[in-house]
Amino acid sequence: MVINEQQSSEGLVLEISGSIDTSTAPVLREKIAAIPDFTPKVTMDFKDVEYLSSAGLRELLICRQRFDGDRMLLINVTPEIYDIFQTTGFHMMIPMEVTNDEVSTYVHLSFKDFLKKKVETTPDSIAIADIGGSYTWSDVEIYSQIIANGLEAKGVKKGTHVAICGANSVNWVLTFFAIQKLGAMAQLLNFNMRASEIARVAEIGDITHLCYGQMPEMKDEEAYLAELKAAGSPLQEFISIRNDRQDIRERRGEYEAIKDKFGFTVREDDPCAMIFTSGSTGNPKGVLLSAYNVLNAAEINYKDQTLVDTDRTCLILPLFHIFGLVAGLFANAIAGSTIFIPRDLRTDTLIELIDREKCTIFHSVPTMLIAMMNNKGFSKEKLASIRCTIISGAAASEAQIKMFKDNLPNDHFLASYGLSEMAPVSITKYDDTEEHVLQTVGKPVENIQIRICNPETGAECPVGTSGEVQVQGFNLMTGYYKVALDMQSIDTEGWLHTGDLGFMDTDGYLHLSGRLKELIIRGGENIMPGEVEAAISELSIIDNVKVLGVPSDFFGEEVGACIKLKDGAEWNEDEVKSELAKSLAKFKIPSHFFLYDEFPMLGTGKIDGVKLKEDVINRLAQG
Repeated sequence: MVINEQQSSEGLVLEISGSIDTSTAPVLREKIAAIPDFTPKVTMDFKDVEYLSSAGLRELLICRQRFDGDRMLLINVTPEIYDIFQTTGFHMMIPMEVTNDEVSTYVHLSFKDFLKKKVETTPDSIAIADIGGSYTWSDVEIYSQIIANGLEAKGVKKGTHVAICGANSVNWVLTFFAIQKLGAMAQLLNFNMRASEIARVAEIGDITHLCYGQMPEMKDEEAYLAELKAAGSPLQEFISIRNDRQDIRERRGEYEAIKDKFGFTVREDDPCAMIFTSGSTGNPKGVLLSAYNVLNAAEINYKDQTLVDTDRTCLILPLFHIFGLVAGLFANAIAGSTIFIPRDLRTDTLIELIDREKCTIFHSVPTMLIAMMNNKGFSKEKLASIRCTIISGAAASEAQIKMFKDNLPNDHFLASYGLSEMAPVSITKYDDTEEHVLQTVGKPVENIQIRICNPETGAECPVGTSGEVQVQGFNLMTGYYKVALDMQSIDTEGWLHTGDLGFMDTDGYLHLSGRLKELIIRGGENIMPGEVEAAISELSIIDNVKVLGVPSDFFGEEVGACIKLKDGAEWNEDEVKSELAKSLAKFKIPSHFFLYDEFPMLGTGKIDGVKLKEDVINRLAQG
């Protein structure tokens, strides 16, 4: 038995895993005895409790005698454990919340065992579909086994670092499960990278095998691979998983001879996946994750989305990103709903797919939603089936939210916050108000703790006061791969320092106000880029904006605004400054404006801050 102790706003939370039996009950007694009498509430999370003996019941009774009334609560009690309480009558004495949700058992599973359970429970349910057809969970098992056998022949084994780099496809998903069957480490790469960038990431992640799919930069496959091979990176094997080149179903006959291979155990806590930070503020870092991290996060997220097995998701979120992996692939897998992967991300394609398949779930960044609504083939009727959209990756303005609601009247919009290192962190509720969706990123998700701290003193900030957002919980990464101790973002108390600035309101909602590293300091005045961006976004001529600090000999830094105008709009800097003066203090009004036809973008849908900053500095140098 293992007991993890967490502080919450209500008191103490004990997360208990394993068996509470005669041999482990004394450990529980010791832990309970150490709890101060003045503790307002003791909550015991039974989600991972596998067995409860009479000795364990006795210790719970002792605890209940100390913490009466509403000062003690058991949560996430599984039906099996509840049967023990009910048989003994203890359910009448100890307050508890029982989960009847069978998916709670997934938190104990590796990805390998997760797939096995899906095949045992819903073998014929359609898991995923793309232009090539649909695949049941039995199909996923069969074809991932075939791919795993091929990877083993290429030298992949437990601990091998294998990258997947390609646009979303069924083959991507099959390859991910194949890597997990072998106990290898799946490293998920941005498919928009150039060969030189992949070589650099391969060095960071010690990647020896590259499974590549469709990639925009790979216009000449032979030349691209030749550049990779000549780069001096650790890459040794290059395996094509391009869905436009091969149909894995043609190899169905290989399964019978290998169906019993790879029977060894992979544990749910083994680090088995690595996601790389976007690199928008520096060199990418490898974020180490386990199946426990991802599946627990997905279990909670599927509930927040209110997913059910009849839902149909149009998945455009890239699977190399934590948002796509959790809210896209595995939240739907847990719910038993069907994922549809479009053949490309053209707005025509997405509108046609959603209309044809009557998709109910469509998560996106604001720019994609705007592009779809600007498509000449768009109509409210064609997207009327959509009922839930998580907006993440970039904040939506008030005008955008109103436009979304007008054009997608049946849709529930959710604002969410997460990082590669830990996601989700917070989310608005399915029926939250427009104000909450617009102004906040929701409340902390279940069993996640958030605190706001002064970035200089480390002291916790009072409600309503902005500081650095720090988080911890079950889905927090293991750490960064091979990054020096002083560069790790987790402190000695287990808090992840996000580098994001925000505050908690009196209702427990998190508000984001900027990035600690993006804070512009102009002559001693602190300026939040987000505030300036919001003001500029209100101007009728603005399509998109990114505000950043630019070098200044006098002030140290000044405000620079990168502007993308709406089609047909005319630029007049004096008029813009005059309008901004109505809502911004003089020192916050940008000193420099830079016009762009298109911004450099990352594969996650975010603006590439590194490339944009480099271009701005070059423009300034050239006068």
